[in-house]
Amino acid sequence: MKIFYKTRATASGGRSGTTALDDGSLSLELAPPGSGKAGANPEQLFALGYAACFGNAIKYLAESQKLPLSSSQTSAEVGMGQTPEGGFKLDVDLHVTLVGLDQAGAEALLAKAHAICPYSNALRGNVDVRLHLTVA
Repeated sequence: MKIFYKTRATASGGRSGTTALDDGSLSLELAPPGSGKAGANPEQLFALGYAACFGNAIKYLAESQKLPLSSSQTSAEVGMGQTPEGGFKLDVDLHVTLVGLDQAGAEALLAKAHAICPYSNALRGNVDVRLHLTVA
């Protein structure tokens, strides 16, 4: 695989610490869910990235296939739970709204986006990802 982009982030202090991109462009305070402490948690950061990446996969496909998609919105709902073995796993629901396509075209685009999105490919076979489509 030819790598055309790579970034690096460093975290200190786990879920109660900080995380920052090594290039200095973004730094965040972290807080565990339900702690009351100001800050984001890793699941929130993952949701931000997945929503943006999946939305871009939709945009890329619609443009390359010259589809009449006038707008789209992607929300990623990321959960974390404990497995029976004592480990932890993520769980994802992607909620996508597509405007300008019929139901069949929207469903086909959503399936193709899920097939090419790097986040979807990284999770496939390990994390449950459910797709929810609204055609407007």
